Amino acid sequence: MVAYEGIPVTPDKQGKVRDIFDLKDKLIIVATDRISAYDGVLKSLIPGKGKILNRISNFFFDKTRHLIDNHLIETDYRRFPAPFNSFEALDGRAVLVRKGEILPFECVVRGYLLGSAYKSYVKDRTVCGIELPPGLKENDRLPEPIFTPTTKAAEGHDMPVTFEEMARAIGSERAEELKARTLELYSYAAGYALERGIVLADTKLEFALIGGKLVLADEVFTPDSSRYFDAEEMTAAVATGAKPKSLDKQFVRDYLAQVGAVDKPESVELPQDVIDKTVERYQEVLERLTGDQ
Repeated sequence: MVAYEGIPVTPDKQGKVRDIFDLKDKLIIVATDRISAYDGVLKSLIPGKGKILNRISNFFFDKTRHLIDNHLIETDYRRFPAPFNSFEALDGRAVLVRKGEILPFECVVRGYLLGSAYKSYVKDRTVCGIELPPGLKENDRLPEPIFTPTTKAAEGHDMPVTFEEMARAIGSERAEELKARTLELYSYAAGYALERGIVLADTKLEFALIGGKLVLADEVFTPDSSRYFDAEEMTAAVATGAKPKSLDKQFVRDYLAQVGAVDKPESVELPQDVIDKTVERYQEVLERLTGDQ
């Protein structure tokens, strides 16, 4: 499925929402308007979603350079290598990046107790094997963000792993570096978002090795890779038990659950109102975080 027109070149690889063109030592990554949920790609497109994801990622790649280098080279398609510099359809949705060795783990960090983490906490007061203090409520901010890595599955669902399992796979020094960088980046972005009235509840980051150096890669702090909520609604939710308004693709997940399509998201055509409200949420995150419209 192609979510942009005018590209007479076939991608070397198609992910759930991104297309990748391999230029040997570099990559062109295109953020499409596809949307995935529950490990499947839906039939429906979310108009403009790819450009929003791209703009948020590029914004945070720039904002976090003081913390860690990243793979970004160029965001203006007109400066891409030929023939891509003539493809106007890439405008706003593609980046040229350095090619590296992607580390085989999703670096997940959680700052709030919600969703499956809350269910796990209720069961035995742990989240991904990490013991938490008693007395926490659903949607509470955790005393400290926790690092809960997963596998990086090419297909299917990413599976939780312990820090010790990750360390055995990539070495303890590298694992410690990943944990420290992930928590540092999350703390910075969560603080930045909160100043703008948004809760960054959790996120997942990817890292690569380029020339032996660890760099931030893929996408950062987008509504696809993160869970965002209005801060005032989140505070009210803790006090009242109400469900806070999500500012990410949770709205689509909720619709799939409502129509009984969690196990078959690929079969679903989203109704127009769900598409429109999803666009509104993504646009709201963009505007509130970046001031961009």
